[in-house]
Amino acid sequence: MLSRRGLMAAAGLWPIAQLRAAGAQTAAPQASTASTLKVGLLPFGTVAWEAAVIKAEGIDAAEGLSLEGVRLAGSDAARIAFQGGQVDTIVSDLLWAARLRAEGRAVKFLPYSSTEGALMVPGTSSLDTVAGLAGKRLGVAGGPLDKNWLLLRARAREKDGLDLEREAKPVFGAPPLLMRKLESGELDAALLYWTFCARLEARGFRRLIGADGIAASFGVEGPIALLGYVFDEALLQREPRTIAGFARASARAKQALAAGEAAWTPVRPLMAAEDEATYATLKRAFLDGIPHRPAAAERKDAERLYAVLARLGGERLVGAAATLPEGLYWDGGPNG
Repeated sequence: MLSRRGLMAAAGLWPIAQLRAAGAQTAAPQASTASTLKVGLLPFGTVAWEAAVIKAEGIDAAEGLSLEGVRLAGSDAARIAFQGGQVDTIVSDLLWAARLRAEGRAVKFLPYSSTEGALMVPGTSSLDTVAGLAGKRLGVAGGPLDKNWLLLRARAREKDGLDLEREAKPVFGAPPLLMRKLESGELDAALLYWTFCARLEARGFRRLIGADGIAASFGVEGPIALLGYVFDEALLQREPRTIAGFARASARAKQALAAGEAAWTPVRPLMAAEDEATYATLKRAFLDGIPHRPAAAERKDAERLYAVLARLGGERLVGAAATLPEGLYWDGGPNG
């Protein structure tokens, strides 16, 4: 049985093929020895979708687990809970995990999703290039150190000779507010997280450039999962089979969602999708983000992108970790 600190997540997984291989090496525990894993559910977070499938299809029981959802207020609360030892894992971004490891906390990162945000414009907008953002009202979700904003700034400067901080009119704010302002015409474009992008696409808005397109301009060869589960190595050493079983359960839920419509039945009420078009775009974006790349390819591209972010954001963004720390990635297997 795991400690009472529980297990929390906000989303997560590694390529399904690798997790199947890990499963072949270790049998799932019997139900009588099942460990209760507490999983954090953020407002509108996709981990709630995955957890719903795991429970509805009995995947947790099949893996010798009992999954218990815990509702949390947001990402900041999740990080505090993890650092304070109140939960065993959260899903956070790669930058935060790397910073923790560089500062001496031995954590592992298990990739969850490569779905990222995009720069959205109205469907009727005349904007068709990043260079056209000069003089435009630009909403940015998060703050000045948001990774997507830093990468967009770097891309604009290196490819178009455009300083977006000075030559555009950036406004920072919460995604729901920026989405409303874009819809009302108060903004010309908005850099938003993927769930908001999907909702806007369903209403006729379009992507000027996605996070994947921005990353490609720096030589990245494939999608990078910048979101993943963060675990303490100590937990993995104490409960390797249990946590590997959880990783397999998450992978099986994703596989079920990718296989057909039936698995989405318990998920649909959680998506807050106003109509069929919104439901379809949210579903497609979620499935597109399931990681499938080998660990070596993932890390190679992540290192390239991380170097750009470290150069732009400096210590305020990445702390002392100028490069990705060694040993950060976990492959989902029982041996960490």
